[in-house]
Amino acid sequence: MSTPSTAETIAVPTANSRGRVIVASLIGTTIEFYDFYVYATAAVLVFPALFFPNADATTQLLSSFAIFGVAFVARPLGSIIFGHFGDKVGRKGTLVASLLTMGVATFLIGCLPTALVPGWTFWAPALLVVMRFMQGLALGGEWSGAALLATENAPAGKRAIWGTFPQMGAPIGFILANALFLGMSFGLSTAQFTAWGWRIPFLLSAVMVIIGLWVRLKLVETPAFQKVIDQGEVTKLPVGRVFKTSWRPLVLGTFVMLATYVVFYLMTTFTLSYGTAPATLEAAKAKAAAAGKTMTPDAINNFVAGLGYGRNEFLIMLIVGVVFFGIFTLVAGPLAEKHGRRKMLLWVTVAIIVFGFTFVPLFGAGTVGVMALLIIGFTLMGLTFGPMGALLPELFPTNVRYTGSAVSYNLSSILGAALAPFVSVALWQSAGGSTVLVGLYLSAMGVLTLIALLVMKETRDLEYVSNVS
Repeated sequence: MSTPSTAETIAVPTANSRGRVIVASLIGTTIEFYDFYVYATAAVLVFPALFFPNADATTQLLSSFAIFGVAFVARPLGSIIFGHFGDKVGRKGTLVASLLTMGVATFLIGCLPTALVPGWTFWAPALLVVMRFMQGLALGGEWSGAALLATENAPAGKRAIWGTFPQMGAPIGFILANALFLGMSFGLSTAQFTAWGWRIPFLLSAVMVIIGLWVRLKLVETPAFQKVIDQGEVTKLPVGRVFKTSWRPLVLGTFVMLATYVVFYLMTTFTLSYGTAPATLEAAKAKAAAAGKTMTPDAINNFVAGLGYGRNEFLIMLIVGVVFFGIFTLVAGPLAEKHGRRKMLLWVTVAIIVFGFTFVPLFGAGTVGVMALLIIGFTLMGLTFGPMGALLPELFPTNVRYTGSAVSYNLSSILGAALAPFVSVALWQSAGGSTVLVGLYLSAMGVLTLIALLVMKETRDLEYVSNVS
């Protein structure tokens, strides 16, 4: 029997296939956003009572939202850290690191003792802050890396379409997280859910992280960054270079994303709080009594009415709204490719500004009005969020693109998402239970985004592979 004269070789892929790019960019952001939404939902439903048991209901909710906002403060730092390695080492390894960081932090939240455990009154919320900070660091580097993975592998004339792949992780992650909470609330009693059931979504994230790592480890580097390496244009200090040469796109990108962040977190976090808050003082007293508590005089004096929906009922309404979010995120890609990112977003932003003036009439129109508000809001969210996967990276040269898009995306998260839940609750309460100021707040943020869009230039036809700073 003869032996082969040449050794067998294993073919190493030199490019990422379309299917691999879709799965790798989508699964990573799905996991990241799932982890983020799990916390956001728990921050409304169970964390106020579990981690701040000695405060009144309003202070509990505001404290929970304050920790929710910690992650958004951490995100710009995460964008600098992960952006540095993404522009210096490569997209693939950085995406793996961001996914691991988010997964570990989320899993550990599911293991934390609560402040109800003797001796953990201080340490439980303190450690929750630390884990929330780690989540923020991870998400600060995840989104831009996934967006670059999609757009830097996209064929000519398809960047906005491929850029919607990572954007779809947001609605899918939301549906997964809230459907799981919803299923547990039907299958578990309130006591079981509060005692241990809330931990399950956090612990389950480990399974999805393993799947995400398996997919991402099979990637090869994007053609755009590989060209930067081949030409010797890798930047030693990406954050310094981007602030020196691309400060204007940083500012514009931050404000272009502002309305997107505000409308999203009003539609998810604020509406859940407002929708499930008792509609009358008597209902609030009954709810407190059912939990074995009595409303304090301060809580009675500070009571503001919500809509009075049950938690499960409103979660179902939110999930229906998020379906429209997903559909119109996909619709936004072809529209942005055909008409241009700037032109499309100008019209969508004007619609968001008008939408802010509809809060009071729609919230006051019963279930039909509330459902209409959620569908319209999430539709606008999909239309404004979809093109961002292409637009923000297109603002920056290839050798600082990871850092630039990440920093602008996450600076906007502080101005928009970090403040939105806290500000909206404060405005709702200062208006005595009315949402008029919340709607005006959204419209005002929309005006800032509109100004940024009017100042910036169209990015669709800019050179995307060979441009360096």
